[in-house]
Amino acid sequence: MQSYVLHLECSKTGAVYSANQIHNLSEDGMPLLVRYDLDRIKQELSKDSWCVRSAPGFWRYQALLPVSNPASKISLGEVITPLIPLKESSKLLGGKPENIIVKDEGRLPTGSFKARGLALAVSMAHQFELKHLAIPTNGNAGAALAAYARQANIKATVFCPDDTPKVNVQEIQLQGADTYLVNGLINDCGKIVFEGREKAGWFDVSTLKEPYRIEGKKTMGFELAEQMDWTLPDAIFYPTGGGTGLIGMWKAFAELKELGWLKGKLPKMIAIQSSGCAPIVNAFDNGLDHAPLWDNAKTVASGIRVPAAIGDFLILDAIRQSDGCALAVEDGHIINTRDMISKKDGLLLCPEGAATAAGYQIALERKIINEDEKVVLFNCASGLKYPMPIANQMINTDFQINYKDFS
Repeated sequence: MQSYVLHLECSKTGAVYSANQIHNLSEDGMPLLVRYDLDRIKQELSKDSWCVRSAPGFWRYQALLPVSNPASKISLGEVITPLIPLKESSKLLGGKPENIIVKDEGRLPTGSFKARGLALAVSMAHQFELKHLAIPTNGNAGAALAAYARQANIKATVFCPDDTPKVNVQEIQLQGADTYLVNGLINDCGKIVFEGREKAGWFDVSTLKEPYRIEGKKTMGFELAEQMDWTLPDAIFYPTGGGTGLIGMWKAFAELKELGWLKGKLPKMIAIQSSGCAPIVNAFDNGLDHAPLWDNAKTVASGIRVPAAIGDFLILDAIRQSDGCALAVEDGHIINTRDMISKKDGLLLCPEGAATAAGYQIALERKIINEDEKVVLFNCASGLKYPMPIANQMINTDFQINYKDFS
């Protein structure tokens, strides 16, 4: 497999690190980014030839991925996730049906977009011959790590806040990871993972604390560009916790732009958070470069309940460079929007995905965007993994059924 990786680079200082060594953060405690030989790619590949059409899902973009050993490409049958217009619910959201499109990441292995990042992190761990990986998670990242690590025959240990949705915890454990509940939030779980690196001997694959999850997440940007014939939407609404996907897509767009393959301007990147946990919104609104810890974080959208993100400055940079913004939505708005889209369009979004649709409404009201602009909303996981309203209508066959009641 041809590798175009040059080196790793500190996201804050630009300091260069070898791509042939195992790394967590840079010496300055900042995320490391993979850099590629884009000049050589320009010479050797084209927009029409760079994709490996026979590879599953996002592995088709391997020229701009870091895995060089074919035996280390760990796959669970990834797919290109579909773009689905909201034909009916768009009218209630306030936009035009052809201009509001959901990218449904719930179709990936383990039912969420976390499969992208963890597939790359585990593949690189396999390439570096690591034996034990650990992660803090609100649910979906742990499930993805458990599944891909089991496929790679690597031990996985996962720490979840004790109020993580039960189905997520059960999924993680069933897929072979050592699974623990912690009486705290994801940052408390992250502290355990950090402190256990030397004592327990695991490698930390927390969000942005290793260089490769972002490389998996950036494939959302590659897919979107290819699916939309290399002309990106006017805005992307992204549910933002740790922000790997938003940062990753912005990195993908920069790489594609440097290669000369994109048409038109780049989209506004709009970070969506819950009003119960909105550190990025607070930082954006107050002109800060870093987001202070959010106290007493609480939201039904557990996947974006991240009180502090190590990549906060990268999220804020992408938002500002794209002329985007950060918006907070209320939990009630999230759930009402999820229920409405389910009933109108038959598309069951996860709460985090529904938050992007609620955020779209707010962006329209504040004239951040208009109804003629094309937007993509990211649904990050299957709605089947979250609590749903009780369905309890009963028919008693001991009594005569009045079929007119069904008309």
